[in-house]
Amino acid sequence: MMIKVTLPDGSVREYEQGVSALDVAKSISEGLARKVLAANVNGEVWDASRPLNKDVSLKLLTWEDTDAKSTFWHSTEHLMAEAVESMFPGVKFWVGPAIDKGFYYDMDLGENSLNEEDLLKLEKKMSELAKQSNPYLRKPISKDEAVQLFTEKGDEYKLDLLSNLQDGNITLYSQGGFTDLCRGPHIPNTGFIKAVKLMSVAGAYWKGDEKNKQLTRVYGVSFPAQKELDEYLAMLEEAKKRDHRKLGKELSIYTMDDDIGQGLVLWMPNGTIIIEELERLAKETENAAGYKRVVTPHIGKENLYLTSGHLPYYADSMFPPMELDGTKYYLKPMNCPHHHKIFDAEPKSYKDLPYRIAEYGTCYRYEQSGELFGLMRVRCLHMNDAHIYCSKEQFAQEFRAVNDMYIKYFKIFGIEKYVMRLSLHDPAKLGQKYVNEPGLWKQTEDMVREVLISSNIPYVEVQDEAAFYGPKIDVQIWSAIGREFTLATNQVDFNSGNKYKLSYSNKDNGQDVPLIIHRAPLGTHERFIGFLLEHYAGKFPAWIAPLQVKILPISDKFMDYANTILETLKKADIRVEIDDRNEKIGKKIRDTEMAKVPYMLVVGEKEMNERQVAVRRQGKGDAGVKGLDEFVGELVAEIKERRGEEAINN
Repeated sequence: MMIKVTLPDGSVREYEQGVSALDVAKSISEGLARKVLAANVNGEVWDASRPLNKDVSLKLLTWEDTDAKSTFWHSTEHLMAEAVESMFPGVKFWVGPAIDKGFYYDMDLGENSLNEEDLLKLEKKMSELAKQSNPYLRKPISKDEAVQLFTEKGDEYKLDLLSNLQDGNITLYSQGGFTDLCRGPHIPNTGFIKAVKLMSVAGAYWKGDEKNKQLTRVYGVSFPAQKELDEYLAMLEEAKKRDHRKLGKELSIYTMDDDIGQGLVLWMPNGTIIIEELERLAKETENAAGYKRVVTPHIGKENLYLTSGHLPYYADSMFPPMELDGTKYYLKPMNCPHHHKIFDAEPKSYKDLPYRIAEYGTCYRYEQSGELFGLMRVRCLHMNDAHIYCSKEQFAQEFRAVNDMYIKYFKIFGIEKYVMRLSLHDPAKLGQKYVNEPGLWKQTEDMVREVLISSNIPYVEVQDEAAFYGPKIDVQIWSAIGREFTLATNQVDFNSGNKYKLSYSNKDNGQDVPLIIHRAPLGTHERFIGFLLEHYAGKFPAWIAPLQVKILPISDKFMDYANTILETLKKADIRVEIDDRNEKIGKKIRDTEMAKVPYMLVVGEKEMNERQVAVRRQGKGDAGVKGLDEFVGELVAEIKERRGEEAINN
């Protein structure tokens, strides 16, 4: 019997029933088959060797695909388990998923423990096993058979997993001498795994419950080539140097204090300068784009958030209420309800649309303690927020304009790699996680998709990650060393207009409900400054650097001239200081380099007599001698144009 296989390009091929995705790949090219790790079959990730018994839509997954990487890492975790079992017979395994980068496995080693030397031994054993190119074999098994198997092994962990599984959906996977209860999928064989690094060992309570036994968790990562592992480890080392928490402390950007509270950032003077520069950029850009600025309170009544749907949809992420005179008040988790009230404060007609209002609004979200992370996950955040109220006819142009604003910012900050994640709803969760408007969901998701396609913007689609009131775009960006960040969001809201009874008079003197776009191109101060610290390694371009110039007099004899330079630069609105310490010039230069100040001006007798400055550029050394006025003019232009490193070098 023949089946039809539809490929991503729309082409249809016919094969004998029972053909595998790997067979399909071989029929296209042997080179492709050598790269296939897994397959997407009708939207599900399968083993590439699993038989296809009916007509399917098929996508062959290689290392470039996220699902393939997850499959690769999960398969490596099984390889690690085989190595662990060879070293510690009788070990029992709990769960071991793929994670963002790599994998982990929780295991009960009994009286044994693992140290760094053991990890090296395990890596060596894994390499030996991988070279055997043992296939990963899938075996469906009945629940009774599985229970009997793991009862005989005395494995309470797998028996616990089985108690929650339905008969008919249970599989075992084997490779070499190791068998595990697993739903898969897996890569074709262990030979694809060319490089492994076991990163660390930690403790983890069974099921995450501290009342249960503590298991051993081993983290690792693997790659299909040694070169990729080497590059990854080098990136990790560089990332340590660029860690925003480390740099934030060294450069006096921000601090946190237990007396203030977890996740509540105290911005120091240096950090505040960066905030002010970001706000200046946002205000200039938004003013040019026709936005009007507003300011809203930090709290609101319970009914405001009941109307918006934040209660109950978002209640778990909100601070508990304050009750005064019988009325509950909440710290605002979002600015949008307040902005809707501003729109509704005065009558609107179609002539007022699009109506764009913006603020750097302060929001509060009660992130769980274990999720707090430096500036990346906090409980008080300052958001580059705005809302656009428009007609359906205006939507495409407005949504495209917001995306264009993102692109402008990417160029300013030297962000070369980015992708828009179009987050869609799950129809099965309407009325629970999402507002129950199936027609509007389809309509707005199609509208957003059309804008992305027509704008030729790189994007991917993900299911079940939309906002509760409509589809959204999450902007994924990559830093200079290839680390991925979620920067900001661009959301469509077809629900709040009705909820808040917002309307405008149309050309026929009737009343229409506006579509609402929620957007935050620069995200929050917290997350974006955290990104910038790592992106620039603390070496900010001059326009945003807290201190732009440090004057380094060779000795006290030149302090008068140093002060002349200071006043000249201050008059040009340049942030400048003098290093007036009684230290040798070499130490002053080294210390200023460590402080990552963009420009150093070394002044001695020659410079004083000729009204010049010896310029040093951060990280690049001597930039030559220039007249003071010439230097000021060049720096003012650099700051005004918000030039980054690339533009400066060119």
